[in-house]
Amino acid sequence: MKLGIIFGGRSSEHEISCLSAASVIRTLAKSKYELVYIGITRSGDWKRFEGDVSEIENGKWEESAISFDMGKINDYIDFAFPILHGRFGEDGTIQGFFEILDLPYAGCNVLGSALAMDKAAAKEMFAHGGLSVCEYVFVDASEFTNWIDYEKAVFEIDERKLTNDIERIEKTLSYPVFVKPVNMGSSVGITKAKNREALQEALKFAGKYDHRILVERAVDARELEIGIIGNHELELSEIGEILPSAEFYDYEAKYLDGGKSRLCIPAEIEEETKNTIRNMAKKAYKVLDLAGLARLDFFLEKGSGKVYINEVNTMPGFTKFSMFPLLFAAAGIEYAHLLERIIELGYEKYYTKNNS
Repeated sequence: MKLGIIFGGRSSEHEISCLSAASVIRTLAKSKYELVYIGITRSGDWKRFEGDVSEIENGKWEESAISFDMGKINDYIDFAFPILHGRFGEDGTIQGFFEILDLPYAGCNVLGSALAMDKAAAKEMFAHGGLSVCEYVFVDASEFTNWIDYEKAVFEIDERKLTNDIERIEKTLSYPVFVKPVNMGSSVGITKAKNREALQEALKFAGKYDHRILVERAVDARELEIGIIGNHELELSEIGEILPSAEFYDYEAKYLDGGKSRLCIPAEIEEETKNTIRNMAKKAYKVLDLAGLARLDFFLEKGSGKVYINEVNTMPGFTKFSMFPLLFAAAGIEYAHLLERIIELGYEKYYTKNNS
C-alpha cells in the first residue's frame, strides 16, 4: 500500500508539521507501507519529495521536490496521512478534498475537524452538550479594523470601536483574560491580558491571525491533557500535566524553550478527577463527531477542583517532545503501534461510510 505522508502546509505551524512528519516517517520506514512524501509549501504548492527525511526537518526539501497536479494525488497514493496543523490542515478543508477524491485518510472527518478547529463553535457545542467551559466573549476584529490595502495587508485600527469591544468584554469578564484567535493551533497568537492596556494590544495581535477572536476568563488552573484514538470504540491514553516554563503554555514554551517546560505523565491528580476528565473527554469526542484521533486539553481549577474543557486538537504534534505519543506510551501503546492504529482507523472510517 502506498501511504502518503502529507506535511508542511500554508499555516503558521508549517515547521511543526515538518518536524512531526519526520518523526512519523522514521518510525514507519521499516513498516509494511511504501511511503510517499508529499509536501505543501507555504504558498500552497503541492510537491513530491524523494530525498532524505533530514531535509524535511531543516526545510531544504523544497529545493529538490517535484511539483505535481494535486487533483491526481490518487495516482500516487492509496491512503493519506495528513500531518498538517492549523488552517488548511485541521480545519476540514483538506479532509473535504480527500472526500471529493474518494481517498481514505487518517484522522477526523470534515465536520469534526472544522468544529474542533473553530474554538468559538467548539465552546458552543461543549456548553450545549453539558460540558463545563470557561466564560468567554466573542469579538469580531473586522469591526475595529479599517483596511486600506488588502493585497499589502495595510490597515488601521478604529480606536473608538476597539474601546467599545473592550468595554463589552469588561462587563462580562474580570482580568486576567486569555485572548485567542479562533482558528489557530499550537497556541499561536494567544496572549494573557491583565489589564485594559494589555487587552487592547492583545486584541490587535490576535486580529493579525484571525478576525474572529475569543476572549475568555483566565482560571488559575493546572493544564491537563488526554489523548483518544478510535471511531466508535474509544481508547484513552494516560492523563498528563503541562508544567510550562512561561506563565502559560504558549507557542514559545511548546517549541522554543529547549525543553524547559516539563511534562508530568501520569498527572498527579485524584482518581475522581481522572474519571471526570476521562468522561468529559469521551463526551466531547462524541459531541464534535470526532474520529481517528484527538488530544483534548483541560483546566483543573486550583482551589475549587472544577474541571473545564479547554480545546481539542484533531492532529496533535508527533515530534519526540509531543504530548500525544508520550501519553499513549505511558498507557502501553508505543509510537509505532499508535501510528498503525491511526491508519487502521482511517480505513475503518472509510469503509464504514462507503458501506452504510
